[in-house]
Amino acid sequence: MLNDEYWSKLEKILLQESIYNKRNLRMTVEGILYRMRVGCPWRDLPRVFGCWNSIYKRFNAWSLSRKWLNIFKALAVNPDWEWRFMDGSYVKAHQHSAGAASQESQAIGKSRAGNTTKIHLAVDGYSLPVEFEITGGEVNDCSAAPDLIARLPDAKTIVADKGYDSEWLREQITKKGARAVIPGKRNSLKGNADMDWGLYKYRHLVENAFARLKQYRAIATRYDKLKRNYESMVAIACGYLWLPM
Repeated sequence: MLNDEYWSKLEKILLQESIYNKRNLRMTVEGILYRMRVGCPWRDLPRVFGCWNSIYKRFNAWSLSRKWLNIFKALAVNPDWEWRFMDGSYVKAHQHSAGAASQESQAIGKSRAGNTTKIHLAVDGYSLPVEFEITGGEVNDCSAAPDLIARLPDAKTIVADKGYDSEWLREQITKKGARAVIPGKRNSLKGNADMDWGLYKYRHLVENAFARLKQYRAIATRYDKLKRNYESMVAIACGYLWLPM
């Protein structure tokens, strides 16, 4: 998945994150990307990438130190902050993702589809990911939105669907100096008299981003037991979308 141009760009960022430049570093990263693309168990990685256990240990260590999140942030250079689009999407949690040896919540919850995780995503005007949050599938969009909005730089407009219909959420957006383009629900007392439906039509940009992320099987279905490891996989996928930029 990494041609020479992509690798030269990514390698500099890996070194900035204090990742040791071993001779097999490129193949290690390729092995991680292969697993992201096909969603296979780590032990089923083709031998061409090297020892599967060594690749997993390096991925797990980098995930523990949040290096993949930092790499994603380093790749997301100069996003278009005029418009921001937000949405959430369910991800089916595979049976292998259950049973983590930890007392902490691993962002797997019950929803209509059973055991699920939810990705709350914010994209810029070019449909490129800029922030995301991982929660259990039972967490609604309004509950996860405040933390997500607080981490975003100032923008002119934030666009979201009816799932974000909340006056206190609109107030938070207004306090950040942005305009909220969020339609009211059918039973909303405020109505949609001041709704910018022309701009709302561009909300498909966040749906496009989800479609691009979920082309990778390890993102479309969660196989990782630990939240931080699945979060790292999503960060890798988001960062990969930025590589051609």
